[in-house]
Amino acid sequence: MTAPSPPGESGGAVRPGAVVAAAYAQLLADAQAVLERWAAPDAGQETLRRDYLRHLAAHPDGVARDGPPAHLTASCVVLDEAGEQVLLTLHRKARAWFQFGGHLEEGDATLLAAARREAREESGMERLEPLPHPVQLDRHVLVGAFGRCREHLDVRYAAVAPEGSSPRVSSESDDVRWWPVGALPDGTRAELVPLLSAARRAVREVTHVSGGRDAAGGA
Repeated sequence: MTAPSPPGESGGAVRPGAVVAAAYAQLLADAQAVLERWAAPDAGQETLRRDYLRHLAAHPDGVARDGPPAHLTASCVVLDEAGEQVLLTLHRKARAWFQFGGHLEEGDATLLAAARREAREESGMERLEPLPHPVQLDRHVLVGAFGRCREHLDVRYAAVAPEGSSPRVSSESDDVRWWPVGALPDGTRAELVPLLSAARRAVREVTHVSGGRDAAGGA
């Protein structure tokens, strides 16, 4: 799909592919393992899961911004405890509301760690903990001034805001705001609706199995 622009930005010198692949070898292995194990909820998501794996097999540096123009990213959508509101960030370059997320970094041992780091940095919620498994995959073409980045293969996680935590605006955003899931912002509503459906379903399943909120990212 084509999006105004998703989380993540591009910049800096590009390193040779072999150097990048070596630096990101652990993260590549984790991404492949996560995607191999992930049970896609429908045929469309299964097609994306296989596409992601083929892309990584063809591009060992495909988890890095310095890799191919099409590369993996990680994001996290944050819900309130009731699942009735979603915390979104107004992306500075895109001028649109998105979930938290961005490029994978060398210090990220796993996709989950990358999603956690992005969500905590961009929301200001230091105790935020995503659910352990992705809730959705989304492959989108970038539109705008994003350097050599042309396509993001996003792996999306979900989290419940820790009780008592207050969001704050980061240097990468112009605003951070709670939105009712039934009244999402114009421009990204079509993209966010299926993501929120997947996230709410995942949170309900975890809460039902655990019998409590802690396993769904609570305090």
